Amino acid sequence: MGVVDHLASVVDMYDDVWIPAADGVLLAARIWRPVGSEKAPVPAILEFLPYRRRDGTAQRDALTHPYFAAYGYASVRVDMRGSGDSEGVLHGEYLKQEQDDAITILSWLEAQPWCSGSVGMIGISWGGFNGLQVAARRPRQLKAVISICSTDDRYADDIHFMGGALLLDKLGWGSTMFSMNAAPPDPAVVGDAWRQLWMKRLNESGFWLADWLAHQRRDAFYKHGSVCENWDAIECPVYAVGGWSDGYTNAIGRLLDNLKGPRKGLIGPWAHKYPHFAKPGPQIGFLQECLRWWDHWLKGKDTRVMDGPMLRAWIEEPARPNPYNEMKPGRWVAEQAWPGHGGEPLRFALSPGRLGGKGYGSATISSPQNTGLAAGKWCPYGLWADQPLDQRQEIGGQAIFDTAPLESDIDMLGTPRVTLKISSDKPNALIAATLCEVFPDGASTRVSYGILNLTHRDSHEMPEAMVPGKTYDVSLNLCDIGHSFGRGNRIRLSLSNAYWPIVWPSPEANMLTVDCRASELSLPVRQGKDIDQSLQPFAEPESAAPLAQTEIEPGHNSWTVHYDAMTNTTVLERINSDGWHRINGIDLELGTHTEYRYTIKSDDPLSARLETHYVRRYRRGSWGATLVTDIALSSTATDFLLNARLEAREGEEAVKTETWSLTVPRDHV
Repeated sequence: MGVVDHLASVVDMYDDVWIPAADGVLLAARIWRPVGSEKAPVPAILEFLPYRRRDGTAQRDALTHPYFAAYGYASVRVDMRGSGDSEGVLHGEYLKQEQDDAITILSWLEAQPWCSGSVGMIGISWGGFNGLQVAARRPRQLKAVISICSTDDRYADDIHFMGGALLLDKLGWGSTMFSMNAAPPDPAVVGDAWRQLWMKRLNESGFWLADWLAHQRRDAFYKHGSVCENWDAIECPVYAVGGWSDGYTNAIGRLLDNLKGPRKGLIGPWAHKYPHFAKPGPQIGFLQECLRWWDHWLKGKDTRVMDGPMLRAWIEEPARPNPYNEMKPGRWVAEQAWPGHGGEPLRFALSPGRLGGKGYGSATISSPQNTGLAAGKWCPYGLWADQPLDQRQEIGGQAIFDTAPLESDIDMLGTPRVTLKISSDKPNALIAATLCEVFPDGASTRVSYGILNLTHRDSHEMPEAMVPGKTYDVSLNLCDIGHSFGRGNRIRLSLSNAYWPIVWPSPEANMLTVDCRASELSLPVRQGKDIDQSLQPFAEPESAAPLAQTEIEPGHNSWTVHYDAMTNTTVLERINSDGWHRINGIDLELGTHTEYRYTIKSDDPLSARLETHYVRRYRRGSWGATLVTDIALSSTATDFLLNARLEAREGEEAVKTETWSLTVPRDHV
C-alpha cells in the first residue's frame, strides 16, 4: 500500500475534543482537519464506534482519517458513550441512545465554523450498521453513507443467528465486548475523574450476553436497528461495500435491491477489513473511491461516481483450499442493476451421490457432532488461518452430491438456493448445506454454505417443532457468491445436520431423510457482459502514514484441533494475541490476549461447550489497568447454561470482581 507522505503538512489533528450529548454526557472525539478550514469550511465525515479511538482503532484510523482530511474534509472519529474516553455507560449495541447521540453529533458538526454543514458517515461492521440506522432517521445533515461489512437484518445476518441456528460468534463477539466494555478511560485525557468513570462502567454496563441469549426469535429486540424493517426510511445515498470472505456480504444485494435512493455496491475477495488493506487481496485504492463518492455527494463535484455500474464484484476463479490467503485469483465484473439478469438459474436434481440428471432415491443424514471443524470462522478477518480448510475432511459426516467433471467454466453471481423435501426423527434439527468446488485430485474448496434450523422453516418469529416422520418442503439460501467453477472440476453439494463450531448443536442427535426426487440445488449463473470489458481498473491502494508504534513483545496466533479417542472428544483451541506494544505518540503500552476452547463429543450434542478467556492490559508509567474475563456456555436439552467472571485490576489490586451464573431456556434452538 502506497503511503502519501505529504499529508501531515496539510492536516491538523485535534485530539480530546468534547462533544456534548443531549443529556450533557461528553463524548470524546479526535478530528483531522485540512489546514485553514476555519476560514474555508469543509464537509465532515463521521465514524462513530465503541472501540477506543486512541488505542483500539488508532492503527486503522491513522491510515484513513488524515487521508480524507488532506483532500478537503474534516474527518471525525468519536467514542460512543461509555467507551474510550467518553462519559456515560454503554448498555448494549445499536440502541436508540446510540442513534440519538449520533444525530446530536451531526448537529454539532453542522454548527462548527470549519464545517460546511454537509456530513457523511463511514464505518465497517458496527460503524457500518449505525451509518444505515442513522440514515433511516433522516437527519438533515447526513448527505451520504459508506457502509462496509454491515447488515440490514440484525437477526438473520449478524453474529446472533444463521437460519435460526445459534451462531457461536454470539458468544465470541459477546466476549470481546464484555472485555472491552470494562476497559478504563485514559487518565491522560480525562484526568483524575478516570477512576470514577471506570467504576461506573464496571458497575452499570451489564452482561450483554444474558440479554442476547434471552432473545432467540426474531422479536422486537432484533427488529430494532434492522433497516430492512422499513427500506423506505433510508433516502440518502448509500455505498454498500463488502467481501466474499466476510460474514456480512449478503446484505449488499438486499440493499441494492430494496433501497429506492441512489446506491452502489462493491464486493471484493476481502475478509472483514477495509479494502485498501484487507486480505485476501487484491487490495484496491478504496480511499480514492471513497473520495469520488464524498466529492460527489458532499461537495457537489462531477466525479461521475454514479455513472458507472450499480455493482462491481470480484468473480473468484478456482483456487485450492487454504485457510489463509494473501490473494484470491479472479476478475472484476459489473452489473448495471441488481438483481442482475444473467439468465435462468442452473438447476441440479439430487440423487444418492450425484448432482444432476433426473433425481431419484433418498439420502439419510446423521452427522457426527464435530462435523464442521474445517469451516473456519463465521466472520473471518483474513489475518490468520481463519478461513475454510480442505473440505475433504468433512465428507464422512455429510451426504455428498457431485456433478460430473464440468465441460466448461461456469460463472456464478448471486444467491445459491437448496430446496429439500425432508423429514426428521426428532422435533428439533438443523440442516447445513455446503457448496464446494472439487479438483481432480479430490481437494475441495468451500465456495458457500447455508444453515437452517428446521423449526424455523416457515418463520423466525414463530418457530414450530417438527413432527417426527412428517415430510416438509423447505428451502435455504446459501451465502451469496461470485465464483467461477473451472472446467474439469466438479460441483459438490454436501448436507449435514451438525456444523460445529459455527452453530450450536440441536438438543438431540437426530436423523434426517431427504427425498431426492423432490429436492434440488439452484445456482445463479452469470453470462459475461460487454460492460465487464470496459471497466476502468481501480487505483492502487493509498493511505496516510501508519501509526508510530514500538513492539515490546511479539504477538502470536494458533488454531489447533485435539482429538481424544478414549473419550471421543474433540477440542478446538484458538489463541489470538497481539503481544505487547507501545503507541509512541501517547506513550501508552497495551496488549490483548484471547483464548477460545470449543469442546464436543461426536456422539453427544449436549457435550458442547465453549469457553473464552480474555486478558486486556494498559500501562503508562506507574499507572496500569488489567481486565480478565471468562465466559462459558453449555446446554442441557432444555436450557442454556451461561457462566461468566469479570476481574478488573488497578495495578495489581483487584478493584472489581463479579460473577454470573444463568440458566436460559432454549426456545426451538
